[in-house]
Amino acid sequence: MKDSIAVFETKKVRRVYDETSEKWLFAIVDVMAVLSDSVNPQVYWRVLKKRLANEGNETVTNCNALKMKAADGKMRQTDVADVEQLLRLIQSIPSPKAEPFKQWLAKVGYERIQDMQDPARSLDRAREYWQQQGRSEKWIQQRMTGQDTRNKLTDYWKDHGIKGDEYAILTNIIHQEWTDLTVKQHKNLKGLKTQNLRDHMSEAELIFTALAELTTRQIAERDRADGMPQNAEAGRKGGRVAKRARTDFETETGKKVVTGDNFLPPTPEKKKLKK
Repeated sequence: MKDSIAVFETKKVRRVYDETSEKWLFAIVDVMAVLSDSVNPQVYWRVLKKRLANEGNETVTNCNALKMKAADGKMRQTDVADVEQLLRLIQSIPSPKAEPFKQWLAKVGYERIQDMQDPARSLDRAREYWQQQGRSEKWIQQRMTGQDTRNKLTDYWKDHGIKGDEYAILTNIIHQEWTDLTVKQHKNLKGLKTQNLRDHMSEAELIFTALAELTTRQIAERDRADGMPQNAEAGRKGGRVAKRARTDFETETGKKVVTGDNFLPPTPEKKKLKK
């Protein structure tokens, strides 16, 4: 987890970067302080949370709690939400700052609002970013194809009982089956920290990742997988299919698929001090 502070109109909003889900999680009580101008945002959030829970609001149910540094310097359990969850919560708060705050959320790294209105924006922005980073058109096409495969799988999960952290758990199951590494181990192999693993995969890694996720979805659809246990089993089967293909590929080509290669800029060599 990576801690950070963002500032909206002089008010601090605590946030934590979750490397597993690769999302920023914001302290909800800090958002309440911004939008409600309440003298006691903790109480404001507690009352709102109870009301929304009684209404059956799933966003409240799916919010997690993490230890974050409070104003007194102590680490305290704090309800957190990602951008999409915050956008839903904001709809329940009558505040003239709602729209400016949405724009601020976009500005601090997400641009999710525009993407929901025009999904092509995110695709164009991603392609432009990869081009600026020197990726080949062949790599970019494979990356985008893989993302489409990924989206179809997560759409299936969403419609079949998967929630919250279960997305990351299932992703890790599939990944470990075909690579023999967890997602975290694969990132460590490439020397990555907060970077997106897929943005640093080789063309071969992208292809086998897509194969694993495509196979997982088709197995899940065939077996009508529903809920975590059934989708986890589909993930293991899909991952094993990609692993067998990976093993054959490596045997025939003599090349390893999973490597430490990445697109990180070279680390400047440190000059040795003369004694």
